[in-house]
Amino acid sequence: MRTDINRDKTYVVGISGASGSIYGIRLIKALAETSAQVLVILSHAGKQVLAHETGMAPDLPFMDFMAGYGLGQASLDRIETFSQDEIASAPASGSFVHHGMAVAPCSMKTLAAVAAGYADNLLTRSCDVSLKEKRPLVMVPRETPLGLIHLENMTRVARAGGVILPPSPSFYTFPQTIEDLADTVVARIMDHLGAGHALVPRWGDQG
Repeated sequence: MRTDINRDKTYVVGISGASGSIYGIRLIKALAETSAQVLVILSHAGKQVLAHETGMAPDLPFMDFMAGYGLGQASLDRIETFSQDEIASAPASGSFVHHGMAVAPCSMKTLAAVAAGYADNLLTRSCDVSLKEKRPLVMVPRETPLGLIHLENMTRVARAGGVILPPSPSFYTFPQTIEDLADTVVARIMDHLGAGHALVPRWGDQG
């Protein structure tokens, strides 16, 4: 697998306050290690959940966390981080061109805001811009069971052009670790972003 397969591509990754921070972290890692530029929007609740699920110190800068997660300096240099409060940042503008956005994990609050066009922070505004500019938007909703309001919000986003991609891991590749299992979801996210990868074998290629 070429490490430069996504060179000259830029992606936006949002991490909101749902369980499943590993999906966002693994996605950022996979994109950066294949030479993509990655703009990360970390919501306030997303940072709290990330700290809880990974043991990260709440006051640790996100880039220090990613360095400890095993990314080399070249990959780290391709990542730029934003708070949800930085509403004037590049992803909030339709004139900023990127190749796709994913929210992984996506909370029901973020989903509801996007479905209603309630762009009250950088994360939801960036989703809104992706939809209006017809750029790929992949939302990874982490909730179960799903209530009628959740389902109707997903339908609204899908009708507007977004992809609803529940984090449903696959097992036919016989994942051996939690990271392997998460990567079966991350691979599908990357497919829908149009990002090259070799995270997991494709069906029929296991042999």
